[in-house]
Amino acid sequence: MLYEKADGIAKVTLNRPASRNALNSQVYTELYDVFGAIENDSEVRVVVLTGSGEKAFAAGSDVAEMASMNSLGIQKFTGKVRKASDRIYTLSKPTIAAIHGYCLGGGCELAMCCDLRIASEKAAFGLPEINLGVTNGASGSQRLPRLIGVARAKEMIFLGEIIDAATALNLGLVNKVVPPEKLMNEAMDWAKKLAGKSGAALAMAKLAINTGADTDITSGLNLEAHCFALCFDAGERQKSRDVFRGQREAVFNNK
Repeated sequence: MLYEKADGIAKVTLNRPASRNALNSQVYTELYDVFGAIENDSEVRVVVLTGSGEKAFAAGSDVAEMASMNSLGIQKFTGKVRKASDRIYTLSKPTIAAIHGYCLGGGCELAMCCDLRIASEKAAFGLPEINLGVTNGASGSQRLPRLIGVARAKEMIFLGEIIDAATALNLGLVNKVVPPEKLMNEAMDWAKKLAGKSGAALAMAKLAINTGADTDITSGLNLEAHCFALCFDAGERQKSRDVFRGQREAVFNNK
């Protein structure tokens, strides 16, 4: 795995191009560790997650590693997957997946853990586990319905077919599709915009959205009001008030 940090933006790159960035135990352990470090790094305000090479963001979990596992080994493996996935999903900072090439199985599930997804026109998505006689094991059956709706999620999971980037955009699986040569520039442009916003406000907005999606509307509204109030005690109180009054431009230090 490769890691870069500059101007408040961390770039995490899956780096197994020879295997189309297949996700094995070591990769998930590294993801867990690096996103833990990012959570505690006050200099990082936004994360871009991508894959190396021209063939894949991540073509799925490492079947070669999993082939020798018994049920206990699979349980341990999925435990590592769950820890890494949850850490990315619950990160207090916004995350952007920049996707080129295959984004299948565990790779698609990993991308769904991010807040935003930008795909190249040559990206391909799918949850083909059903074709191997198994179901999803890395959050696909839970995160996909929340993103695109139950009926469409069942269609993707039951049929196990690969869809192109345009279809993924139409379904709401990705936020934007761009030519391959513009993918990283677009992802970094979004990251720069997010890095200039209040980190506390972004964290509260993410908490309200993610938690509210899994609760009733009344509880969600109560959480939203709580998050809104907390923003005024997050070290940016006077700036927020001045922005509301039109007395200053919104510039935050994010410390």
